Amino acid sequence: MTRISQRLAAAAIVTTALAGCSWFGSDAPKPAALQAVTPTIAGRVVWSAKVGDVDFPLSVAATTDRFVVADASGQVRAFRSQDGAVLWQGDVGGKVAAGVGSDGRFAAVVTRDLDLVVMDAGRVLWRKRLTSAVATAPLVAGERVFVQGVDRVVHGFDALDGRRLWELKRPGDALLLAQPGVLAAFKDTLIVGQGARMAGVDPLRGTLRWEANVASPRGTNEVERLADLVGPVARQGDVLCARAFQAAVGCVNAQRGSLVWSRPSAGNLGVTADDRAVIGFDASDRLTAWRTENGETLWTSEDYQLRRLTAPVLAGAVVVFGDFEGQVHFLARDTGKAQLRVATGGGPLVTPIVRSGTTLLAVAKNGGVYALRPE
Repeated sequence: MTRISQRLAAAAIVTTALAGCSWFGSDAPKPAALQAVTPTIAGRVVWSAKVGDVDFPLSVAATTDRFVVADASGQVRAFRSQDGAVLWQGDVGGKVAAGVGSDGRFAAVVTRDLDLVVMDAGRVLWRKRLTSAVATAPLVAGERVFVQGVDRVVHGFDALDGRRLWELKRPGDALLLAQPGVLAAFKDTLIVGQGARMAGVDPLRGTLRWEANVASPRGTNEVERLADLVGPVARQGDVLCARAFQAAVGCVNAQRGSLVWSRPSAGNLGVTADDRAVIGFDASDRLTAWRTENGETLWTSEDYQLRRLTAPVLAGAVVVFGDFEGQVHFLARDTGKAQLRVATGGGPLVTPIVRSGTTLLAVAKNGGVYALRPE
C-alpha cells in the first residue's frame, strides 16, 4: 500500500456537496421562491468571461487589481478586476482539485494527482507531490506557499524554489472533512483550522503560537462530533470569525489567541464580517446576522432557504451572495432586506463571491465568470 493510500485508509473522509452542484430530487423540499425586489441601489454585470467547467472547490484569489481563476482542466487565468482584461494565463498540466491562491505575483493550485503547482505570471515555476488530498486553496503570502491537507497537516514551502520549509502535524482523527477549511494570514501569523480549533502558527517555523476552540462539539458518534472550521474566514481588525461545520459560528481575537464569542449554528459555509455584523447561512440557507462585538443576533431571514447559496461577502453596507439559478442577491447589512437582484444567466454559482476594490466576482459551475459592481 502506498503512503498516500495508507493515510486515506487510516481515516474516513466526509465530503460535502459543492454548493450548487447537486440537484434536488423530486421528493426533496423545494427552494424558496424569490419575491419581487424593488431596487434601492444600482448595480450590474460590468464584464464577463468564460473558463472551463468548475467541478471542484474553487476559491478565487482576489488582490487589489485582479482576480485569479482556475478551472477543472488546469487552466489558470488572471483577470484585471476593472475591465476583465486577461493579464496572463497558463496550464498546470493536470486536473485541479483545489485552488487558487495568489499574492498578485505567484499563483498556486493543487491537482487531482496531488501536485502542488506554483506559477509566476502564468509560467509553471515548480511543482511538488503532496501526501494527502487537498480541498482548501493554498495560501500565498510573504514569498511562501502554505497548504493544508484534509488530514489537517499543514505544509510551508518557499515560493521561489519550492523547498519544503516545515510541516505541522496534529493528533489524528477518525473522521475528516473534505471541504475547504481555514487557511489565512493575520499580520505575522498563519491562521489554520485544526478541527474545531482556530490556531495561530509561526509561518517561519511551523510552530504553534496559540489555539482557541470555536466550537465544543458533542455527540454520540464521530459524525455528530465532526466540527472542522470551514472557509472562508472573515477578518475585522484583530478579530477573525469562522464557522465550525454544523456546530457554531464564532469569533477569535487573533492578537491574543482567545475566543470572543461562539453561537450555535448548523451550517457548512464560511461567513463574512465587518465592524457591525457577522453574516452567514445555516444548512437550510437561513440567513443570520450576529453582532460582531458579542454575537447577539441582529436579524434572520428565511427568504432564500434551500437555494444552494454561495458564501456571502460584505461590500460596504451590503451583503452579497449567489444562488443555484445564477442570481446574485444584494441585501442591506443592517436589516437583511433585499436591495437588488442581478441575473448572470450562467447557471449555478459555485464559488464564494470575492471582492477586488469595488468589483465583485462570481463564478458559475459551467465556467461563466461574472464581475458585478454596485453603484
